[in-house]
Amino acid sequence: MHPRVKPALRRAWRNLQCVQFGATPAHAVVLAPVDTTTGSLLGLFDGTRGIPSLREEARALGLPDGRLEALLARLEEAGLLDDAAAGPPGVDALRREDGALDRLRADLASLSVVHREPGGAIGRLAARRSMRVQVRGAGRVGASVAALLSASGVGRVEVLDGGRVEPWDVAPGGLPAEAVGERRDVAARRLVGRSAPGGRAPRATPAGRPAEREPGLSLVVVAPRDGLAAYAPDPVPADDWVATGTPHLYAGVVEATGVVGPLVLPGGTACARCVELERADLDPAWPRMLAQWRSGRQSTPPPCDLGLATAVAGLAAAHTLAFLDGELPASTGARWEASLPLLDWRAERIAPHPDCACGAAGRREGVRASAVGTGQDTMTG
Repeated sequence: MHPRVKPALRRAWRNLQCVQFGATPAHAVVLAPVDTTTGSLLGLFDGTRGIPSLREEARALGLPDGRLEALLARLEEAGLLDDAAAGPPGVDALRREDGALDRLRADLASLSVVHREPGGAIGRLAARRSMRVQVRGAGRVGASVAALLSASGVGRVEVLDGGRVEPWDVAPGGLPAEAVGERRDVAARRLVGRSAPGGRAPRATPAGRPAEREPGLSLVVVAPRDGLAAYAPDPVPADDWVATGTPHLYAGVVEATGVVGPLVLPGGTACARCVELERADLDPAWPRMLAQWRSGRQSTPPPCDLGLATAVAGLAAAHTLAFLDGELPASTGARWEASLPLLDWRAERIAPHPDCACGAAGRREGVRASAVGTGQDTMTG
């Protein structure tokens, strides 16, 4: 073990015997009492020394035997200790990839704050490399989500969409202006490869060689160019994901409202059909209007404010990464919305419908506590 006090948490002495790690209430930890000599030993926990070397340093500082181990135990219990040498086998592959880890060091620092156990941050970063995410839609939201996921270390990011790139699809962090006129799927594939740490090119199978077996989908992000399909998702394509147990997250911009969620955990949280049935219960005219909106051919580009689309893409990517890292984000069983011009994010819980065949109505697994209360929640972070 090569102990390291997590460098992502800012350190400040509250007084001569009390040190605080972290500035924000969500992650700050206070350690006390800490005398001056022990504080000097803390300064040596930078990941460059093993336990035997640190034991010698502790003796040189005049600390009694066992003080080092007791301090390490306190730091680990407080979630402040990391191990510079820890990590599963996949970590070695990440470290060997040219330039990849340097690109991800800021992400690694953030993960170390969230995941308290030593080696937990780099372990999750390495695990992302084996994951496969499919993004359905290559407009301002979908393309940006795909680029963000690829840049965050997700190993396989596929983008499905038809047609050719239009000028209004272009966005900073998404499809570039030079892609106008290209096939959307081709342009998105190039964007994903260019965004990846280390500049990994999209994987292709040489001619004459059998294709590698693709890993199962970790998640599908439904980010249609027409945000109506995210706000009022079509249950027909979602039936396959529910049947195969594939988690999926909806995100998009409809008119002047951004939407993130629900994240559907098949059999555990409300699905697209639950959403449709619940809305029909509340508004009997909804199915009639929805049929008209879905069947009408739109001759003009759908409204999609660039700032709002960027915010939606960022939030959707963050919720996706939280899920891939083993957490249940606030979109689990809930939909987050923000409308121009005030952009007040609000959450609406979506309960499984008792008449839906997805089976989620009889279960509560996978629903985040903040998403199962009544009324609306306020985003706090």
